[in-house]
Amino acid sequence: MIKGNRRARFPVSLNALPETSRLWLLAFSPQPEPAVAAELVRGLAEILGQWRHKGQVYQAAGVLLEPGLLAVAEPNLATQPSGCAIDGMLRKVHRLLAHLALEPVDPAACILVRLRGRLTVIPKGEVQARLDDGTLEAATPVLDLGLYNLAELRAGRLEAPLADTWVGRKYGVARNPAVVP
Repeated sequence: MIKGNRRARFPVSLNALPETSRLWLLAFSPQPEPAVAAELVRGLAEILGQWRHKGQVYQAAGVLLEPGLLAVAEPNLATQPSGCAIDGMLRKVHRLLAHLALEPVDPAACILVRLRGRLTVIPKGEVQARLDDGTLEAATPVLDLGLYNLAELRAGRLEAPLADTWVGRKYGVARNPAVVP
């Protein structure tokens, strides 16, 4: 489980890649049972192990950071991007998720938060209601699925208190000065 702003430790496959490696974070629901998670990890390893496009072989690593959250990183795509190669990989990962009855989280339509230690998907249209009913608070951790490279993930930028994110700014949520991260 990746937490807050402390320096995170990752599986060896991610640790072996340089900080400049391009990163994709893919959230999904529901959080899988152990057998399904193991099948997901095997399937992801197969997809990434065969990732090629127009003669280019990609050296990606992918891990299940925690139930409901995949990370894929690749060092060459940060400096030599190929939209077609990326789209192809993402299509295969989405097919794998569908095969396992797991639904990708659309970050354009939802936010991903940590509630009671579990990743929880909140549709953007429900954010105000969840703030009003107290489900979401200034200190609620919000995950940023838009991190660009491994350096950002390793620096602990995956999670931030809601008050410190665009969600807090949009909805006028102030940080509680008594709460120190």
